[in-house]
Amino acid sequence: MSLRPIRGLRRLRTADTAPVFTRRLVQLFVGLYLYGLGIALIVRGELGVAPWDVLTQGIAKQTGLGFGLITVITSGIVLLLWIPIRQKPGFGTLMNALLVGPFADLSLWMIPTGLDLWVRIVMLFGGIVVLAAATGLYIGAHFGPGPRDGLMTGLHRRTGWRIWIVRTGIEVTVLVTGFLLGGNVGIGTLAFALLIGPLCGYMIPLFAVRRRADATTPGRVPERDIPHPATGVTPAQA
Repeated sequence: MSLRPIRGLRRLRTADTAPVFTRRLVQLFVGLYLYGLGIALIVRGELGVAPWDVLTQGIAKQTGLGFGLITVITSGIVLLLWIPIRQKPGFGTLMNALLVGPFADLSLWMIPTGLDLWVRIVMLFGGIVVLAAATGLYIGAHFGPGPRDGLMTGLHRRTGWRIWIVRTGIEVTVLVTGFLLGGNVGIGTLAFALLIGPLCGYMIPLFAVRRRADATTPGRVPERDIPHPATGVTPAQA
């Protein structure tokens, strides 16, 4: 029996106690599942989706490929863009790239289409809240940012441009491309843009795992280790 998987887990664990490391793993995978669920709720709301999902819908319309498969392929392409900017993926980055798409497909299969308007409005805002909580869970597990967040932080680090400029530039490009391909842009897209930042700003500190190496104040995650809500970058990394 190979010891490589065991050694790999030990490297991921670093200085964590077994309960803390277990919580981080569980929190990561719960967060990624909820991320897929949040995407599905917003999509089934049929009132407009987040910019990257507009792109996914547009590609799906033009190619006939499934939503989840396109999400995985897009994540892989984004990870390739990490190479020239020398951004290194973490375990959570790879799991995000591989699992969010299938989890979104599973949730889309479970949620029917053509629902009443009031139900779709509830699903839209519920999906945004679920997605923000999912972001807090998977970023707070400290296994690395997702592919898209990492692209933003890598470009910020390599170019020196402000995070908001990099984020806006990427998301406007993605949104316009997706819209031209036939993705669903609507009031839900605007609601997502306005709400996701503040909600993530609340959720990320709420779910951030307090690790032994970072403990300075009992029961509190150090400010330097709380990632930025839009990027996953901590003040210590900025």
